[in-house]
Amino acid sequence: MIPMTRANTTTDPTSGPTPVTVLGLGDMGRSLARAFVAAGHPTTVWNRSPGKGEDVVSLGAVRAASAEGAVRASGLVVVCLTDYDASDAVLEPLAGALEGRVLVNLTSDTPARSRQTAAWAEKHSLAYLDGAIMVPVDVVGSAEALVFHSGDRAAFEAHEPTLKALGEPATFLGEDHGLAAAYDMAMLDFFYGAMGGLVHALALARAEGIDGASLAPYLNTIAAILPPIAAETAEDIDTRSYAREGANLAMMAASVDHILHTAKDRRLDVSHLAALKGVTDRAIAKGHGPDSWSSIVEVIAAGH
Repeated sequence: MIPMTRANTTTDPTSGPTPVTVLGLGDMGRSLARAFVAAGHPTTVWNRSPGKGEDVVSLGAVRAASAEGAVRASGLVVVCLTDYDASDAVLEPLAGALEGRVLVNLTSDTPARSRQTAAWAEKHSLAYLDGAIMVPVDVVGSAEALVFHSGDRAAFEAHEPTLKALGEPATFLGEDHGLAAAYDMAMLDFFYGAMGGLVHALALARAEGIDGASLAPYLNTIAAILPPIAAETAEDIDTRSYAREGANLAMMAASVDHILHTAKDRRLDVSHLAALKGVTDRAIAKGHGPDSWSSIVEVIAAGH
C-alpha cells in the first residue's frame, strides 16, 4: 500500500469538509450519502441503474453521470453494493481513476472476498479500507451507529473525522482487511442463531396454546442475562479453560434434550435442536460433561 500523504490524496481532509463519493444507491447506500450530506460533506453519488437517489440529490448531493466521474469528484470514495461480485465489477475498470484516492468498501460479504479485493487494491497501489455496517439504515449517521473498518491504518486515520459522519465512533479493528467482515459474520452468526431460536420458541409456545405476547416479557429476562454470559463464554474460549461453577454441560444438554422431545411431540421442525444436541453429545463424549457450556467449541472448531 502507498502511504497516505497530502501528495497522494486528492483532498486534504484537514482543510475543511472532505468531499465524498458514494457508489451505490440502494437503501444502505442512500443512508450513507444522507449521513455525509447531513455532516456537511460535499457528496457525489452514482448508481448502476438510473432512478435511485432522488431523495439524497434533493438534500444536496450531486449525481454524477458516470462511475469514473463520481470517483474523480472526491478524494474519499465509499462503495456499498449488493456483494463483492457487484463491487468488483464496478471497481475494476476504475483502478486508474482511484489512484491517489482512498477507497472504502462497505459492501457486505465474506472475509475471504474482502482480502481478495484488498489484494487487487494493493496490486494497483490503492489506499484501501474494508468495512462493515452493523446497524439498520435508519440508524446510520447517529451516535449509536456501529461501523467497523479494517485495512490501511494511515488511510483510516486521515479520514476518521469524515467516516465518523456514519457513526461514532468509527471503529478501526486492525490492518488485516478481512477483520471487519470477520467481525460482521461472527456477530450475525450470533444474531441469526438467536433469531432462529426466538421464532422456534414462539412456535413451541403456540403449539402449547400460549400466545407470543404472553411469553415475550419473560423472554426478555433471558435476554437480560446474555451480556455477562457473553463475556464469560468469550473468556472460557479464549483461555480454553472451561471449569466454572454452576450448571455444567451435561446438565444443560439434558435441558436441550427435553426441549427436543417437547418440540417433536408437537411435530415442530427440530433440525436445529437435533444439530445442537448432536454437538453437545459429542462434547460430552470427549469428556466435557463437567465443564461449562463453552466447551462445545472444541467440537465446533475441531476441524479448524
